[in-house]
Amino acid sequence: MRTAETSPAPGASPAPGAARATPATGTPRAPYVPLPIPPDALARLRVVDDAGRSCVPYAATEGGEPLRCCLRSAAPGERIALVSYAPLRRWAAETGAEPGAYDEQGPVFVHAGECGGPAPSGEYPFARPGALRALRRYDAEGRIVGGRLLELPEGPAEGFERALAEAFEDPAVALVHVRAVEYGCFHFEVRRP
Repeated sequence: MRTAETSPAPGASPAPGAARATPATGTPRAPYVPLPIPPDALARLRVVDDAGRSCVPYAATEGGEPLRCCLRSAAPGERIALVSYAPLRRWAAETGAEPGAYDEQGPVFVHAGECGGPAPSGEYPFARPGALRALRRYDAEGRIVGGRLLELPEGPAEGFERALAEAFEDPAVALVHVRAVEYGCFHFEVRRP
């Protein structure tokens, strides 16, 4: 992870890709914030998912499932659920966008009950070297305006930072969805800083 080199002038926005200090601690954090599934969406998904199916909790046998509620892997025995989630649909409802045919839904793992969300870490989740990720770029209307395949390097954070900086160089990009290539699953969202 990069460290803060200089601070912008008061009221100025940091340069895209520049590390920023967290307000509470002043410590450097990832320049782009990976967002989990929001708590209000999780509450609904834990009853009925975005495909209209009832949530069916179970205990993780081996663990390792990427939990999109707290952006960490499940431990053996944790109560989790595999639900269908439509991230762009949820964002569009919040912003008034009309993504049309770009509205997708797919499988994600979540805790079966409340979990408190991600612990502040300044790291990118599910970032193991060699993993393949698709970074899909969306405009303010929720339409795809590009994308990129990323094989995470030995320094995964630096790989994410370069790819996200590249995405947000385009002023039309409002948000980026990070997905696993192997299964196409949504991992997390990053909004324009």
